[in-house]
Amino acid sequence: MKLVKKTAQYSIYQRGDARYAVKDARKQSINGEEKARILVLEDLVKPTLPAKPAVEEAPAVEVAAALDSPDAADAPVTDGAEEEPK
Repeated sequence: MKLVKKTAQYSIYQRGDARYAVKDARKQSINGEEKARILVLEDLVKPTLPAKPAVEEAPAVEVAAALDSPDAADAPVTDGAEEEPK
């Protein structure tokens, strides 16, 4: 690993795969949000926002198509409970 920057609180190394490792003054690895914060402060990585999930509109189209069908208008409306024949 190649030393990129050393401060009194931490040292930043660049690994062989071009990613960064951050170690504190006691040579313990720093990970997670703290590591990300340090790398952003040192302008070694750019922060990005997570991508918005794709909105599925297909179910809405299927529901609209089902409501427009002539069979849907003639179907009786029930509360979900089936009646027993007498």
